Amino acid sequence: MKNENRNLRLIIDSLEDSKAKNIKAIDIRNLTTIAYYFVIASGTSVTHIKALNDNLVKKLSENGLEPLRIEGYNHARWILLDYGDIIVHIFHEEDREYYGLERLWQDGKSVDFRGLAETI
Repeated sequence: MKNENRNLRLIIDSLEDSKAKNIKAIDIRNLTTIAYYFVIASGTSVTHIKALNDNLVKKLSENGLEPLRIEGYNHARWILLDYGDIIVHIFHEEDREYYGLERLWQDGKSVDFRGLAETI
């Protein structure tokens, strides 16, 4: 679990550094086998969303993590980055509201990532 916490912290830090909006982390381990966590964040424009993606991929790559898959980059309204145990969703604010992932996964546990640094 220590690696997942470290990786989650790296993702959150990158998104915060790039000025992502409304960052949420949801622990979905008890709901599905597809991942341990969803991280959901918003960007304010296509340019901002692509920058969030690019900075995240760069920071994680520098730490030895490569995405298994990236989807949605060309349109940049909803980019999905699959890091195995952690799936990152970067939305345009309007699309995030429309698709409502937080509502769909509301039975997941909200992660207080401010305390993650203490567990790493």
